[in-house]
Amino acid sequence: MTAFLDLQHLEKSFGETRVVKDFNLGIAKGEFVSLLGPSGCGKTTVLRMIAGFETPSSGAVIVDGKDVTGLRPNQRNVGMVFQAYALFPNLTVAQNVGFGLKVKGVGKQEAEARVAEMLAMIGLPQLGGRYPFQLSGGQQQRVALARALAPRPQLLLLDEPLSALDAKIRVSLRQEIRDIQRSLGITTIFVTHDQEEALSMSDRIVVMNGGIAEQAGSPFDVYNRPATRFVAQFVGTLSLLPATVTDVAAGTVSVAGTAVSGLALPPAAHTGAAVSLALRPESLRRQGRPGDASLSGIVRSVDFLGSVMRTRVEAAGEMLAFDAFNDPALPPPQPGDTMTLHFAPDSALVLPA
Repeated sequence: MTAFLDLQHLEKSFGETRVVKDFNLGIAKGEFVSLLGPSGCGKTTVLRMIAGFETPSSGAVIVDGKDVTGLRPNQRNVGMVFQAYALFPNLTVAQNVGFGLKVKGVGKQEAEARVAEMLAMIGLPQLGGRYPFQLSGGQQQRVALARALAPRPQLLLLDEPLSALDAKIRVSLRQEIRDIQRSLGITTIFVTHDQEEALSMSDRIVVMNGGIAEQAGSPFDVYNRPATRFVAQFVGTLSLLPATVTDVAAGTVSVAGTAVSGLALPPAAHTGAAVSLALRPESLRRQGRPGDASLSGIVRSVDFLGSVMRTRVEAAGEMLAFDAFNDPALPPPQPGDTMTLHFAPDSALVLPA
């Protein structure tokens, strides 16, 4: 992969605190990459260094082969969308969208045509004369996106742009953003703490923790093949059960006296090593299949989530989350019931304890 955006050994410290530590990432032209992690992990600081709002303590930002590390934000061909919209309240929608074009000295006729194109792209062609206070939150965020894209930037940077919106608008708008990004083919970096957003929108996800990149990969790989314990626990719901390695060659561990074989063990695993058996809610089922492993426990709670019923079963002293599609004809289990859950060994993860 030839990197259109190349982040080389980026570091950022505020006083004695290192917020970003030796961060390296190459992003291909037209790729949509999400920086995912909890608050304080350094993801927004990385985005601000790309935009030029923060100067790296060390390292370099290379865009299309050019080192832009020392350039000011207005010297970088970058479009940015913020969490708080940051629209100019005294300007109309059309004037907001055309602001960057005016700064660049684009001619009036060309700018008007570009603004009309952008308003049509975001589905608001008739609202150019309105002011931001006359728009809904979702409409304001669309205008902020159009304003960022109007000058045809090399990079589009999105800093948690959907977090202030309600759930239904958030889902529809993230699909719109992805469709627009694909149609324009613009290289995009999206910062979020919402794993569902990252999983549904991204070509690749970079999971950050404590200023470092714990894993970079496709949504499928990050979810199904987490590289570290942090990634496994942060991305998706995960149940962890204490286990002991009993046979390295056969990939066998003992969980509450039950032997589970055919597992992929950590590289340093040895007989007698303490590990954790990790299971996703969707990997568990009530009906067993040939080759399945089984665990029994007591139902502690049942949550109705619409299309899914999430049952929590206490087994081996820990809680197992089990998801099943809602079936109106099938009564849900009740707290206190004994339940046996089955899973295929290749659907389980074994993590160092």
